[in-house]
Amino acid sequence: MSLLKCQITTSLDGFVAGPNQSLEHPLGEGAIHLHDWALPTKTFRTLHGEATDGETGIDDDILREAFANIGATIMGRNMFSPSRGPWGENPWRGWWGEDPPFRHAVFVLTHHAREPLVMSDGTTFHFVTDGIHSALAQAKKAANGKDVTIGGGANVIQQYLAAGLLDEIDIHIVPLLLGRGARLLDFPTPPPLQLEPLRTLEGRRVSHLRYRIKH
Repeated sequence: MSLLKCQITTSLDGFVAGPNQSLEHPLGEGAIHLHDWALPTKTFRTLHGEATDGETGIDDDILREAFANIGATIMGRNMFSPSRGPWGENPWRGWWGEDPPFRHAVFVLTHHAREPLVMSDGTTFHFVTDGIHSALAQAKKAANGKDVTIGGGANVIQQYLAAGLLDEIDIHIVPLLLGRGARLLDFPTPPPLQLEPLRTLEGRRVSHLRYRIKH
């Protein structure tokens, strides 16, 4: 059965991004070091075409596992692009250059329609304007029996949690304090979630937590 999963890194005070995202600050101000734990791993370096070497161990195992059996990704507009509003002429093509690391269909939640963007190695960005349920249905169809993952950001994850659609969430907590920005679990009214702890692992720079969401 295809599951909807999520992998997200947070600061110790619960933020997944800093404030004022821009071209100069893709993760928001002050958040550049959120993913330092992943950058030197063999899996990250291989996926981004940097090299086939890199650190191995728990952090690398966790990152490699995150990409296993994933057939499609869902993300928000803020994760795909620093711009807001209509796409305009020569629209943004993503943060990842012409060779994104996904290698499968990616569904971008947005209020502004746009034709699919076909990239290399099997990555195609589809722009979904009719909400989270439609994005999930399209992603599961594209995944063809594999799992679907939510790439972020915080608001998109909150929507899927509140709707009771998320099956598992991996939270990677780094020893960094941001103080402001986008907080992962910032609900106006917390939904009645039942979380079952599945594991806790200690990496070199990060703590890895996994929860199953009971439906």
